[in-house]
Amino acid sequence: MDWTPTISELSGPRYQRIVEAMEADIAAGRLVRGQQLPTQRALAKALGIDLTTVTRAYTEARRRGIMEARVGQGSFVSETSARRAVDMPHPVAIDLSMNVPPHPLEAQLDERIIAGMESIRAQSGLTAHLNYQPPGGSAHEREIAARWMRARVPHAHADRLVIFPGAQTILFNLLAHLARPGEIVLTETLTFPGIKAAAARLGVKLIGVAMDDGGILPDALAKACRAHSPKAVYLTPTLHNPTTATLSAERRHAIAKIISDAGTTLIEDDAYGLLDRSASPIANLIPERTYLATTLSKCIAPALRVAYLLAPDNDAQQTMRSHLQATVQMPAPLMVALVTHWIETGIADRIITAIRNEAVGRQQLAQRALKGFQFLAKPAAHHLWLPLPEGRSDVAGHLLRHGLAVVAGEAFTVDGTPPHAARVSLGAARNRSELTEALRILVGVLHEPADTRQIV
Repeated sequence: MDWTPTISELSGPRYQRIVEAMEADIAAGRLVRGQQLPTQRALAKALGIDLTTVTRAYTEARRRGIMEARVGQGSFVSETSARRAVDMPHPVAIDLSMNVPPHPLEAQLDERIIAGMESIRAQSGLTAHLNYQPPGGSAHEREIAARWMRARVPHAHADRLVIFPGAQTILFNLLAHLARPGEIVLTETLTFPGIKAAAARLGVKLIGVAMDDGGILPDALAKACRAHSPKAVYLTPTLHNPTTATLSAERRHAIAKIISDAGTTLIEDDAYGLLDRSASPIANLIPERTYLATTLSKCIAPALRVAYLLAPDNDAQQTMRSHLQATVQMPAPLMVALVTHWIETGIADRIITAIRNEAVGRQQLAQRALKGFQFLAKPAAHHLWLPLPEGRSDVAGHLLRHGLAVVAGEAFTVDGTPPHAARVSLGAARNRSELTEALRILVGVLHEPADTRQIV
């Protein structure tokens, strides 16, 4: 706790100088994540200033997300660059429903956004990116992205790549291209709610295929292909949402053969693939039959709205660029320019590594908190899949009454009876302290006798 900032060389109100010194010392490594800070009284005494100034500085530091207060313990350098609290519907106090990446301090997102924009301004000017651009990205932007993707997908080339404003736009446009209203697309029996929403809007019929803890079952997929002659198969083979299942290499080969033999098309959602690079995309086995969607929403930040679609061939790429132009015209050019700069300079990989490491740390925290409970998880996943106690109805609703939001199994169910389970999104917590409190609430509710949770 022996941190005393140097504020005499800074300008502005004293409380702001304290905060700016804290930010500078974090960036320089003189303060590290989780380090305890002096008490407000101790810092006021060390600086020879009044207590209210330090109180105001600590309040501002918490608002900026660089410091967190732990009840009964004191003030600490934040474990993450915490997102600002947003207006949440009553009675949500902690929201673990959105599957978003955490933002550890090591990711340095604020600093890298500023530095990236300055680099773009110096090179071409920011206003150059405020006009209409070619749908699907420029040749240079697509070449940089394809070169980056080739580390995992050797056949990635610019003439097969389209840059989209987010993976949801990719999925909607792919369904519109591959299937007509009433036609069938197969997916896992539990699947991403976004594909369900897109299919419902387009009138495409989704049929769920049985899966186990290892993901979709090849025999069940083969049977469903014979029975339904699907227009496409949509899968999330790596860190599946919501179960975290990751297909083995053996299953990937079996599924690739089934899709090829059936003469259908694979939509491979690689939203989490960059968090587990040991898993080779199925697209590597059947590139001529696969549309591979890779997004930065789960490995950097969702609001960048940058995602990449690798099409089976150049003709398919041109078709998808036309679909993009007809629906949303183009991704945001300034965001694409920033991401392209990060990829070209190696910054994107450094950010992803920091976020992956934070995901691992949060999974370890959850493992300790949920000891004794059965659940599905993977080390680098942003979420876990928690079967809920039998005979205890509406556990998710009861958690919500305690201020904790998770997503019940019904949201992911394609057909049949929803599983009595919930997805708990660890990355959604603003910092590890908030996650610890959320897990405490979760464990407390799970331990409650069933009859205490009934509303009369």
